[in-house]
Amino acid sequence: MIKNILILLLLGTCFSANAQSDSAQIYFKKGLEEKSAKRWLVASKHFDKAVSFDPKYTEAYIENGISNLEMRKTDVAKQHFTKANEVDPSNKVAIGHLMELNYNYRQWNKAIEFAQKCSDCPGAGKIIGMSNYQLEDYVKAEKQLSDAVKANPEDAVLNYTLAKTYIEMEQYPKGYPFFKKAIELDTNKVSWMIEFADENYEGQHYKDAVIYYNKALAHGHIANNDFNTDLGFSYLYSGEYQKGESLIMAVFAKNPGKKDLLRDVADAFYNRKMYDKTLDYCQKLLELDNKDAKALYQAGLAFIKKGEKDRGQAMCDKAIEMDPSLSNLKKKMSMPEF
Repeated sequence: MIKNILILLLLGTCFSANAQSDSAQIYFKKGLEEKSAKRWLVASKHFDKAVSFDPKYTEAYIENGISNLEMRKTDVAKQHFTKANEVDPSNKVAIGHLMELNYNYRQWNKAIEFAQKCSDCPGAGKIIGMSNYQLEDYVKAEKQLSDAVKANPEDAVLNYTLAKTYIEMEQYPKGYPFFKKAIELDTNKVSWMIEFADENYEGQHYKDAVIYYNKALAHGHIANNDFNTDLGFSYLYSGEYQKGESLIMAVFAKNPGKKDLLRDVADAFYNRKMYDKTLDYCQKLLELDNKDAKALYQAGLAFIKKGEKDRGQAMCDKAIEMDPSLSNLKKKMSMPEF
């Protein structure tokens, strides 16, 4: 009698388990049908029901995650993919989604962790490289990004990030070709054009700076005073003096208190041995402030360079009398820079 009761209990348990499994599959199938029809919310509810009958239903968690991604419910999607990964740690679909989601959530270490578990997942190398870049581990980033660029040479973001990696490592010659390539591949990234122009300006590659500042303008960038100042000095330093002066003086006209603009133009001409132009700007500074000792001193240096040594020396001496702190510049009077 007892044996019969145990058999009945076991049979009941089996029937219950089979019923649970059947119910899970029924709701999973309904979810797939709704998902195919792009009724994401209804599909998600069916997948929820499926896992309520079978908490280890990996595919239901994954399909639920995908449905929630379509609804842009990334937090919920991440929870479903995480559950799928817990049930089946080897499932590459779940790992791939968690890799991407953690990267998008700026969880760089977790993104790397999942990418390393699925090295053959699409974009795994890219995510490892870009995450290491964000973590400022440029040595690791360079290796991964180099490999990723070789595999995907037309990926603008990869080229840009590899360029930035080399720049952060102060390996500028290595970075510039990838920066150029990135801009060629994505002509809508005006910010990249300006950034690359700034890099060239800082590196004293003024002709390239002019090219990329102008590319930014051609692609719709609205120039402000700072932009026009940088472009103006890029023109000056690359030898296009009229264009440079025109831009800088236009900026100065809007900001007449920024006398350092004039001083920097005077320096630029002085460094290019254009001493008459230097004197023109020193004169402008002295007209604004006849006690501008720095302007007087630089004018004196320009006269010395022009061969009028006595006149220039007198002006430098007068400037030092006005501002004794200039006395330490006296020894630089024969040097090319002020």
